[in-house]
Amino acid sequence: MDLVRQRLRHQRLIGALFTSPAATVRWFGAVQAQDFDGALWAVGLRTKGATHAAVEQALTDRVIVRSWPLRGTLHFVAADDLRWMLATLAPRIVAGTTRRLTAVELDARTLTRCRRIVERSLEGGRQLERRALYQRLESAGVRTAQSRGMHILWWLAHHGVICFGARDGNQHRFALVDDWLPPSRRLDRDEALAELARRYFVSHGPAKADDFRWWSGLDAASARSALEIARPRLRRSVVEGDVYWSGEPVSADGSAAALRSPHATLLPPYDEYLVAYRDRSAALDPVHASATRNGIFAPIVVINGKVAGTWARTERRDSVAVTTRLLTRPTASESLAVAAAVERYRAFKRPASAALPPDSRAIR
Repeated sequence: MDLVRQRLRHQRLIGALFTSPAATVRWFGAVQAQDFDGALWAVGLRTKGATHAAVEQALTDRVIVRSWPLRGTLHFVAADDLRWMLATLAPRIVAGTTRRLTAVELDARTLTRCRRIVERSLEGGRQLERRALYQRLESAGVRTAQSRGMHILWWLAHHGVICFGARDGNQHRFALVDDWLPPSRRLDRDEALAELARRYFVSHGPAKADDFRWWSGLDAASARSALEIARPRLRRSVVEGDVYWSGEPVSADGSAAALRSPHATLLPPYDEYLVAYRDRSAALDPVHASATRNGIFAPIVVINGKVAGTWARTERRDSVAVTTRLLTRPTASESLAVAAAVERYRAFKRPASAALPPDSRAIR
């Protein structure tokens, strides 16, 4: 089994792209999104013809939404998936924060009061950014300093009260879930567990059961149950004694040719290609972990499925400069592949009215 090639296909880094940001996010189940601009690119690079503005428009149009459904970490999810994901995953996450909430003097009575304050502040479709919500809480006698405000908003998001709405300029605003999102389906626990497992292994496979447990944040028993329920719809393979699960093979659609020649991609921090696995050795040589911040915390260059370096951008009003730093000296064909990947990113960032001049270089 060519693990790297199959993951590139399932993650849609080679081969057919999705036709909309919503389709991309739904395929993955969830796309990690604490780095907002990076997450827009994670969706865009897997979506045919997508631009930065088009992916953000999907958030404004409420077909995808940003919240904390998995592992207590920000993700994009399809709008009609947020409620059942929170219902399935949030109780364990919240239970694990009891000591932390106690340390900042947030008990159940105080949090219930905060809920009422925030609901009144956002009712009627109003959206407010974080500082404005803190001001509302402070005015009602609730202290928000020393991380209390962030803990309050985090708790409210995990209880399905608030999520991120549309941005106002560069300011991220919060909205009430029930105002911002239309009614959506409810899944019972077994249905939700099966759907989580199916989405994960179809989009991230081939992957191990431990990878799924890490990605979902489920306890061991629930993760095993999820895999068992979803198992009839998955494919099993064994490599050197390790069991991997995946969905049906994704059509090559030119991907074989893409890997006969060097294929390069610029990935953002926290991209699903690395962060979604407990074992990342298939894509990241351990000797390069330090130089690439474990392939997770820095934007990375991937060549033929392997982490090959890092990259950085400098944005101005009407231009984007991209600099790459590769770990080894590239061949001529690899340099061309990296240059093409850079241009693809710059096209994604390009305003509709602007034409960006070539402005990128590789540091070897």
